[in-house]
Amino acid sequence: MSLVRRALPEDADEVLRLRQVMIDSLRSGGSSAPTDWHAESLPTLRERLAEADGDFAAFVVDHPDRPGALAALVAGTLEYRIGKAGNPHGRVGYVFSVATDPDARRRGYARACMEELLAWFRARGAGYVLLTASTDAEPLYASLGFTRDPDPSMRLLL
Repeated sequence: MSLVRRALPEDADEVLRLRQVMIDSLRSGGSSAPTDWHAESLPTLRERLAEADGDFAAFVVDHPDRPGALAALVAGTLEYRIGKAGNPHGRVGYVFSVATDPDARRRGYARACMEELLAWFRARGAGYVLLTASTDAEPLYASLGFTRDPDPSMRLLL
């Protein structure tokens, strides 16, 4: 029996907490990022977690030592882009918010969650999956078959 399960609306607070763990781990200097956005984000996250057949999924592992807490999280979306060779239906998976609670690391939880999310993408016909990897996480993703993508990325904040 797998430790991984699909996140439910009642997991939303813990999903946000683990997302914050990930955000804070990416910040230089060890400072914590603001959390004032959590309250505004929570209702939408609960709605999205309730959509069993939607284009968003989060997979989690319950924390073995803290009832009601999560040990690991992986979330992703299925997007549509106009098809092309190798992906004629244009379905693309995007992974984000991969996080493990600091006291639950090195137990295989992130890998198990990633495997479930990748299976979810495959079942929905994704032609490929994208993610942004931190240096620390790159070996995990490489072991799952991910390769570096030379495609340059840009961002516009609206």
